[in-house]
Amino acid sequence: MFDELSQRFEDAVKGLRGQAAISESNVDGALREVRRALLEADVSLLVVKEFVEEVRRKAVGAEVVRGVSPDQKFIQLVHEQLVDTMGGANAPLARAEEGPTVILMAGLQGAGKTTATAKLGLHLKEQGRRPLLVAADVYRPAAIDQLQTLGRQIGVEVFSLGTEASPEAIAAAGVAKGREEGFDTVLVDTAGRLQIDTSMMEEMVRIREASAPDEVLLVVDSMIGQEAADLTRAFHEQVGITGAVLTKLDGDSRGGAALSIRKVSGAPIKFIGTGEKVEALQPFHPERMASRILGMGDVLTLVEKATKEVELADVEKMQRKLQEASFDFSDFVQQMRLIKRMGSLGGLMKLIPGMNKIDDGMLRQGETQLKRIEAMIGSMTEAERRQPELLASQPSRRRRIAAGSGHTPADVDKVLADFQKMRGFMQQMTRGGMPGVPGMGGFPGMPGMGGGLPGMGGLPGMGGPGGRSGGQPRKPPKPAKKRKGFGQL
Repeated sequence: MFDELSQRFEDAVKGLRGQAAISESNVDGALREVRRALLEADVSLLVVKEFVEEVRRKAVGAEVVRGVSPDQKFIQLVHEQLVDTMGGANAPLARAEEGPTVILMAGLQGAGKTTATAKLGLHLKEQGRRPLLVAADVYRPAAIDQLQTLGRQIGVEVFSLGTEASPEAIAAAGVAKGREEGFDTVLVDTAGRLQIDTSMMEEMVRIREASAPDEVLLVVDSMIGQEAADLTRAFHEQVGITGAVLTKLDGDSRGGAALSIRKVSGAPIKFIGTGEKVEALQPFHPERMASRILGMGDVLTLVEKATKEVELADVEKMQRKLQEASFDFSDFVQQMRLIKRMGSLGGLMKLIPGMNKIDDGMLRQGETQLKRIEAMIGSMTEAERRQPELLASQPSRRRRIAAGSGHTPADVDKVLADFQKMRGFMQQMTRGGMPGVPGMGGFPGMPGMGGGLPGMGGLPGMGGPGGRSGGQPRKPPKPAKKRKGFGQL
């Protein structure tokens, strides 16, 4: 997500490094790169022109505070303009004063509207609300079945009248059910079309009149690029939208839709879809997204993900284990599974400031190595997981684990050695020592992280303390040299 755009913005700033001040002459080159970056990201041409001119106006003659270089000042100005272009601040969902809040989901076919409806239902349920999903897409084969399946998966009720009733009648009946049975939110999933047409818009207007929604959310596929501006404009002019849900941001999207929607329609992006799983929906925060685009990371989102997945009792228990060096292989697997629930390793790393430059190949290699380690741990007995010392003293156990997991005894030896070293490092780090230790363990105060990202304090075989991504035996490093590897990044 936004990788190409981030690289382009970095190129734009390079020309200002080493300059004494921002001037018309040196800012022109930077702005040319910014313009190229936005156009290649499929941002609407009108939005690009306005963006570049506004940054130019603010940059030329801008006071550069002592200690702040021109390139840093330029980044600040670009960040501010990105935030402003995307809406300024998070826009929460509307709440009805009386009766249920009605949310109408609109969009083209294939944008992920039905899935987005279920994702939003789960998000609201986790916020303590009682949502009702209404299946009003009577055209697409199995659309109703899909919503009902998703509803069962997330534990949210789905209302349907089948495919014989009209969409507006289903919407009206769903709202009435929500009011009568005490649901506080009703989400109406409507039919999409392969393209915008008159009949589609007329039907949407009828559904809107029948359901009287408090929100009309346009679901937009982030991969459609500049077409997002035309789609948004058409829906806004004929149906009237109050916000947007941007889907598929985890894919190979160039991100232009995120920068175009607000300027074109005046309606904010309220949520973004970051994966196929039903849990992969996040409220949209323009300032956080601007930081991601500029490679500054997004620590707040990372903290929210961790807080959502971790119980306080588990945090305290893990903290004690780390301090006592009693962290075992069962705990290690638990931490790895926590990472998986929070998202992909690559996605999490890019939320950390400075980690956006990590090579995707290295991240994939790291995820592969995690699977290898998990397979080895899966071949251990319960006693061996709880007491790794048993493996150190009995080679026959290590050979059995290697055979059971499809690896070599040397691979198991390497993981065991790295694990023992990691346990010692983690113990020292949780006691406040060794702040510059290689690995990812120096991320203090992260909820549920035991003083560092779960399992990232030098994963066995991943280049942390005593390890590297290849997982192959190597000679002990010389103490004076800094080791490079995944944990060092």
